[in-house]
Amino acid sequence: MVIAKQAVCGTLQSNDCFIRLYPNEDGIELDIKSSVMAQFGKQIEKVALETLASMGVTSCRLFLEDKGALDYTIRARVETAVKRANE
Repeated sequence: MVIAKQAVCGTLQSNDCFIRLYPNEDGIELDIKSSVMAQFGKQIEKVALETLASMGVTSCRLFLEDKGALDYTIRARVETAVKRANE
């Protein structure tokens, strides 16, 4: 699946994350910002990539700004952004 248009999801409140999803022609690009990047950066990246893969996304640019979100929140925000981008 290729992302058709830009979409956003989430907030910048504590324990949440903000997702901005863009079309991209060069595969999947991630841009992650987090106050806990040193401790949980690899896990945040893993959850985002697994969610995109499970939805069949092969090409997009994903900007994720994390404010301490748990895995299920990141997963839900990425799924919602993908669905909004392909409405």
